[in-house]
Amino acid sequence: GVRRLEAMTGDTARRHLANESRKLREIAGLLKTPVDEAPERLSALLDDRRKLERDLQEARRKLAMGGGASEGDPVRNVNGVKLMARAVTGVEMKDLKALADEGKKRLGSGVVAIIGVADDGKAGIVVGVTEDLTATVDAVALVRVGAEKLGGKGGGGRRDMAQAGGPDGAQAEAALAAVEAALAAG
Repeated sequence: GVRRLEAMTGDTARRHLANESRKLREIAGLLKTPVDEAPERLSALLDDRRKLERDLQEARRKLAMGGGASEGDPVRNVNGVKLMARAVTGVEMKDLKALADEGKKRLGSGVVAIIGVADDGKAGIVVGVTEDLTATVDAVALVRVGAEKLGGKGGGGRRDMAQAGGPDGAQAEAALAAVEAALAAG
């Protein structure tokens, strides 16, 4: 129950306060605002940054789902099931599930396979299956087939959404082809 107090007195306290005051003036100068308005200005800048980051993620997501004009229609009919298969870059791995959910909504009924290739060459794969198909199509089985092509082992999740990863992002198209072949095999 012993507490320790530290204090500064005299010249040490004055030097400390002068140093803190100098740092605050420097920060206010960088923010181009008076010292007494610096906290509000910094808060506003941080809010703007967060908003811009969200907007950038949303734009990347839309670009990934919309694709380029040269790619054509990413939806194919495989064994009577709609398949949307895409390889994307510039999208964080944590956002792949949201892309798969968006793809499932867009399809209405079908399977979505999305591979995100990171800057370091690694890849993540997410497979989503709409609820009406989970009795016949297992997302976990499909994601494992794709992960194997990416050099990964395993993968997991539920019958409607599964994810895995692998070190070889260069094999993204081969992994999507493997998922398509597994879906065609039934």
